[in-house]
Amino acid sequence: MRVLVIGSGAREHALVVALSRDPGVTAVLAAPGNAGIGRVAEQFPVDAASAEQVVALAQEQEADLVVIGPEVPLVLGVADAVRAAGIACFGPSADAARIEGSKAFAKDVMASAGVRTAHSEVVDSPAGIDDALDRFGPTWVVKDDGLAAGKGVVVTTDRDAARDHAAEIIENGHPVLLESFLDGPEVSLFCLVDGETVVPLLPAQDHKRVGDGDTGPNTGGMGAYTPLPWLPEGSVERIVGEVVEPVAAELVRRGCGFSGLLYAGLAMGSDGPAVVEFNCRFGDPETQAVLALLESPLGEVLSAVATGTLAQLPPLQWRDGAAVTVVLAAEYYPASPRIGDVITGADGDKVLHAGTKLREDGAVVSAGGRVLSVIGVGDDLAAARADAYAALGAIKLPGGHYRSDIGLAAVEGRITL
Repeated sequence: MRVLVIGSGAREHALVVALSRDPGVTAVLAAPGNAGIGRVAEQFPVDAASAEQVVALAQEQEADLVVIGPEVPLVLGVADAVRAAGIACFGPSADAARIEGSKAFAKDVMASAGVRTAHSEVVDSPAGIDDALDRFGPTWVVKDDGLAAGKGVVVTTDRDAARDHAAEIIENGHPVLLESFLDGPEVSLFCLVDGETVVPLLPAQDHKRVGDGDTGPNTGGMGAYTPLPWLPEGSVERIVGEVVEPVAAELVRRGCGFSGLLYAGLAMGSDGPAVVEFNCRFGDPETQAVLALLESPLGEVLSAVATGTLAQLPPLQWRDGAAVTVVLAAEYYPASPRIGDVITGADGDKVLHAGTKLREDGAVVSAGGRVLSVIGVGDDLAAARADAYAALGAIKLPGGHYRSDIGLAAVEGRITL
């Protein structure tokens, strides 16, 4: 099986590495890729958001399966175009991808499916902001209703900050979604979905804030770990039964059944799981940690979803232990990251590239805000953390920064329901 992976981040690097280990995969191709992916797969300079370019490349390279990593191509219908060309594709249709592309659509789906989530209200004009803010708080959750690469959310007790963010979103031409604040630790649960068939992966926890102790602004994610030692037994089954299966069934009922990876971001509060958000693809950086523990052949898994045979797939196999991913970010990220700095020490198999490119002289340089993901694996979470941070210590990036506490609260037993 020849597999073409679309995207250029650490998530795609993790997918490429896992696919290359599958004995049933004869070739792994990537577009557009990055400096690290180029060491594992042949790369092609294709615009990931262009259905025409992706389809042409898949046909030219005789791909048997196309795996679309990022959300933007999915929301724009690239998966639809690939399937229309007669090529199997892992990734939902544009209609189904609205579960991430429009938070208002996701709320409507959850309401119809009877799934617990935050109370919400959409505001689409500056005149309505103040009255709407009066109906929320004292912690305000302000979201961009469209795609924002994980950085369109502000959670604050400062009303002025909430108002400023809402005004900025509207000024940029997007509606604002105000939500009530959900209590409890957050869980990321990835689920393979094929219509109404749902197969969960390992639960993970992301660290969104840029600084230690969950301080500073939201980012695309500064690190993640799996599994979650504090999550009670049976929680994954409960999330699947109360959240993912009802949503999958509702999408089928609406004529836009989901095929691909449905990511449920949840708050585990006193009343059980409540949805914070849905994503229509593998999440970054959780994917890097989750795939580090997957022993089942990934090509077979993704192909089963893409060909509508997920129900016949054998149970997923996982290695024992834990995995941690720590993101190394460029100076000034998440505001205006500095790019073009030379990176050294990033050659090991524990390092997944995200915002990198090869300079003409062969040097690897930074090319984005989140530059690298460093993976640690161990018999338990403490060992996995030690493994990740040891590898990170050998990498040099001028001005680079990372959180030193990924997974630490779980190791120290400070997360409880």
